[in-house]
Amino acid sequence: MPDDPEAAAVLRIWSAANDETTLDASQLNLSRADLSGTDLALATFFDTNLAGARLAGADLYRAQSADATLDNADLIEASLVKADLRETSLRGADLSRANLGSADLWKVDARSASFRQATLDGASLIDVQFQGTDLTGVSAQNTTFQVVIDGDTVVTDLFGTLHGRVHLSESGSLRELAGLELELWLNSRGASVQVVNSPRGTTTYYARITDEFPRSHPAGVVRRRRAGLSFRDEAFTRNLRWEPTEYLRLYELGHNEDEHVEITEAEANAFVQQITAKLGGGADV
Repeated sequence: MPDDPEAAAVLRIWSAANDETTLDASQLNLSRADLSGTDLALATFFDTNLAGARLAGADLYRAQSADATLDNADLIEASLVKADLRETSLRGADLSRANLGSADLWKVDARSASFRQATLDGASLIDVQFQGTDLTGVSAQNTTFQVVIDGDTVVTDLFGTLHGRVHLSESGSLRELAGLELELWLNSRGASVQVVNSPRGTTTYYARITDEFPRSHPAGVVRRRRAGLSFRDEAFTRNLRWEPTEYLRLYELGHNEDEHVEITEAEANAFVQQITAKLGGGADV
């Protein structure tokens, strides 16, 4: 039982009930309470203090915890399927192997939390703070992923299909990553994801750059052509045509240290025309 007398009384009355009464613990102080393995399906935790609480293995199916505080809580292997976690604070919480399938996380502070091997399939993560968060081995199939990350966010073995735009916090400012750029950033750090917010049939162009070859005069151009969830990577070669390339995949796997930036189709076409004019002959653009 929690230390707070009012909270302890509510829990005693609820646990003693013989019917299927759902728990309403709104605005109670349940900090450091041990609710491990408890059936808390449909429970209400509006503005509840659950900091440091033990909820390992608890069933929180469709639980509502809007404005609740779960900082440093133990939620290992908890079921949070379809839970409403809007504006919940999860700073430093441990959600390893938790199931958050189809959960609603809006304006959630999950900085320095652990989601190791958790399930986020179908979840909606909008305006979630993931700075310093461990997302190792997370399953994120068809997941809305509009979050803030930083260089300390661990994404090793994160896999699935993501929808959304991410803000990367670096040097005190935020830089937006989306589409292929986001996909490459995550996968170059050990993830295996597809970012599918790009429309079907889109083509993204990139210029390979160095100190000697800036964006205006790149060392080469590559493109990724999408068809639904599949894609084809090509580079414009000295054969004066687009040919298959492993450049982007090697970059994702960390085997390629060359840098690149996203460019427009017009910039790519200008490069093609320059190379064609220099080497002579026609090009299949």
